[in-house]
Amino acid sequence: MRCITAGVLTLAILGMPGAGNGNPAPGSVSGKVTLIGNPGKPKPLDLSKEPACVKMHAVVPLLPETILVGAGNALRNVVVYISAGAPDSTASAGNAAVFEQKDCHYTTHVLAVQAGQEIKMLNNDPMSHNIHPLAKANREWNKIQPPNTPAFSYAYDKQEFIPVKCNLHSWMQGYFVVLKNKYFAVTGDDGRFTLPELPPGHYTVTAWHESLGTQSRELVIGAGEAPTMDFAFKQ
Repeated sequence: MRCITAGVLTLAILGMPGAGNGNPAPGSVSGKVTLIGNPGKPKPLDLSKEPACVKMHAVVPLLPETILVGAGNALRNVVVYISAGAPDSTASAGNAAVFEQKDCHYTTHVLAVQAGQEIKMLNNDPMSHNIHPLAKANREWNKIQPPNTPAFSYAYDKQEFIPVKCNLHSWMQGYFVVLKNKYFAVTGDDGRFTLPELPPGHYTVTAWHESLGTQSRELVIGAGEAPTMDFAFKQ
């Protein structure tokens, strides 16, 4: 407890954010991303150039992941991040993100990482894949990864939205999203996101989708506040 005396009036302040340590309590912003319109029925991908992939998906076809929606038109694979207002930072060591190739596709279609964070690439298929991130601000590279070979890692230094493809299987496509701070999330089937541990301040919150574009909103957040912010994309 901290007491403030003003003349003969004494105020007892209990449980104030940051009371006693000078550090205001962090806040957070959360919300939901939805699609306006009908995404239509996706057409199964053509896997005919790789018979092993055709066999894997003989019962359940492999579908494109460019636009994925859940219940209530919740939009998946949207990266929501603080694009202005937060200081740049790099990831701490030992916190690698996993990018897996399995069942003839990328198990994570949009992989968001912090600048400097290692991306650990795995091939758990019985055939070779070629990982080719089409970077421009960062270094472009491509590497073949045969089956039953060790994983390898790579880290990017600069913020960039990087398309990724497999040179051996044209239907395999995804994204590495490299961001300059730790405040980001990727929406799942429910379209929801949360950006926690935000110090009080003025921020720009941006939502990015690979084919539907980018939207930005301004946010002023105080100590311990947890406002909501929703985004809606039109197809």
